[in-house]
Amino acid sequence: MKSGSRLEKVLTAGDFAVTCELGPPQSSNPEAIKKKAEYCLGKVDGVNITDNQTAIVRMSSMGAGVLAMSCGLEPIMQMVCRDRNRIAMQSDILGAAGLGIKNILCLSGDHQKFGNHPESKNVFDIDSMQLIAMVKRMRDEKQFLSGDPIKDHEPKLFIGAVANPFADPFEFRVMRLAKKIEAGADFIQTQCIFDIDRFGKWMKLVTEAGLHKKVHILAGLTPVRSHRALQYMKNEVAGMSIPDELIKRMETAKEPKEEGVKICLEMIEKVKNMEGVAGIHLMPIGWESITPVILERAGLLPRPEV
Repeated sequence: MKSGSRLEKVLTAGDFAVTCELGPPQSSNPEAIKKKAEYCLGKVDGVNITDNQTAIVRMSSMGAGVLAMSCGLEPIMQMVCRDRNRIAMQSDILGAAGLGIKNILCLSGDHQKFGNHPESKNVFDIDSMQLIAMVKRMRDEKQFLSGDPIKDHEPKLFIGAVANPFADPFEFRVMRLAKKIEAGADFIQTQCIFDIDRFGKWMKLVTEAGLHKKVHILAGLTPVRSHRALQYMKNEVAGMSIPDELIKRMETAKEPKEEGVKICLEMIEKVKNMEGVAGIHLMPIGWESITPVILERAGLLPRPEV
């Protein structure tokens, strides 16, 4: 065991893992975390605690992660490269591990121009690939990035990264995944999947390269409540692939919310049967209450005991 986290144990045992997203509030109110935690408790193997998602100021991922732990959940603390230099990052990594957090997800971070402080300076002292390697070095070699030793209690963290199977150029997507694995990623969460055919092509390339044997891949899924949500993602979110027929299906549905759930359930069934997919990462943006409903209807409850 690299961290001994529940997520690591489930994936190592070969069980189909389930994680979901839990976004911190734009306030210091702990009740916001506790309310969302109620929908996830006992239903998932880990919750992603986002790090100032969309470059909007929110409760820190470390603080919210500790609150999630107090509710009985296992946090996956996100860390982005946008806001901290390597000194602050390594300090927060030690702090998180010291507080009992066992999973970390390494990302670049949304550019600050999209958030509520567009005039702020970004940092990007290191990129996400280097962040993955830095966490691995701290854990496995007991060394800071400077080469100085970590004298005791190195951070035992299960290292995650993200992958976008849909961004162009498509042929480089698998190469980029291979680099993240080489850097030290233990598990991968993908971008939201709506184009199941394109995702299937990506997974075929992944398995042909044998990468699924080196890392645990969790397929990202987002239930939507309206065709407008799909239209927005198609037009405004970079690196998304959303078929027009899916938008039309949502637009003509008598009960759009139920149709959104059905689409998500169909996607779960399809990815479950794909070679190399080790689990799902559910991202019900602003619709956390639907998480237990989807998991129950998908036959993913109860979660395995590890």
